Amino acid sequence: MRFIISLLTLLAFIAVSWENKEPSTKVIGKPIPFIIPKGWPKPVYDFKKNPITEEGFELGRKLFYDGRLSKDGNVPCASCHQQFCAFATYDHNLSHGYNNSYTIRNTPTLFNLAWTKDFMLDGRIHKLELQPIAPITAPNEMAQNMDSIILKLQKDSVYKRMFTKAFGSSTITSPRILKALTQFMLLLVSSNSKYDKVMRGEAKFILPEQLGYEIFEKKCVSCHSEPMFTDYSYRNIGMKVDTYLKDSGRMRVTGRREDSLKFRVPSLRNVAFSAPYGHDGRFFSLINVFEHYRKGVIDGPTTDSLLRHKMPLSNYEIGQLTAFLYSLSDTTFLKDKRFADPSNPTAFPSFIHLH
Repeated sequence: MRFIISLLTLLAFIAVSWENKEPSTKVIGKPIPFIIPKGWPKPVYDFKKNPITEEGFELGRKLFYDGRLSKDGNVPCASCHQQFCAFATYDHNLSHGYNNSYTIRNTPTLFNLAWTKDFMLDGRIHKLELQPIAPITAPNEMAQNMDSIILKLQKDSVYKRMFTKAFGSSTITSPRILKALTQFMLLLVSSNSKYDKVMRGEAKFILPEQLGYEIFEKKCVSCHSEPMFTDYSYRNIGMKVDTYLKDSGRMRVTGRREDSLKFRVPSLRNVAFSAPYGHDGRFFSLINVFEHYRKGVIDGPTTDSLLRHKMPLSNYEIGQLTAFLYSLSDTTFLKDKRFADPSNPTAFPSFIHLH
């Protein structure tokens, strides 16, 4: 809790001084238009304050994959946010960090961030540019500070050239680093799943997918609303408290008892690739999630009212729902070389498959 308070204080200070340090929004490089998918709402992100350019995006991509943003050089952003699993962490329940340490939460996916107002599973950060500071400075994640990162990057002539192309000079500052990372993350848009093609009239659901969609609209859409497949709310879904992690969720931020055990509703896009599930990764498959909703929900003081009586689901319904959820997989996004490690772009791993 002490670290959360310190982090919030740091972020507040940076937010206040942000415009003074980097007041100019003049576009230096070649602009990249941000295309809103057909039928989607307007993004909440203000692109006027950080216009996306090819040069800024490429700089952000290099930073995202650079271990020098961590204390020992071994924990880049991409170590937890891996492209082939929708920029989550494959097969690990809890995030791993500096010196073989663990966090208390499962790595969330990264995509469609331009439509997100608050960040982290407890919503403690309110500006996308400031979000990277949390993992960078956390002692059990990247264990670094921005001043040390700047000193490292200043010694790299490649970075000096890239900062010049992106921002007009070789000066490396925290706001510029964070703006570049943000430009990269903003373009992580996942909108080309089979579901999206069906909505655009380019494809049709097979029968199990269609039946699953109909069940989804009756039983799941209240929290996982289309087209983002999340309503961005914070809810307690009745999970038993882990007595070791003792994670109280959003209450760690607000201090309010009514927020106890509430976490952000995750997007279900690419859910077939982002296991394990839950804020602490306790569910290793979709069937584990379904079993929780139909049998395992604990009716506590802050359990969501929609789940107090659990969620009646037959085996048949689970099968059809699974077929529909698989239709939310956007392999174009997962394989897009624009988002791969620029120093070692690789093909889609052969061991990852729908299961």
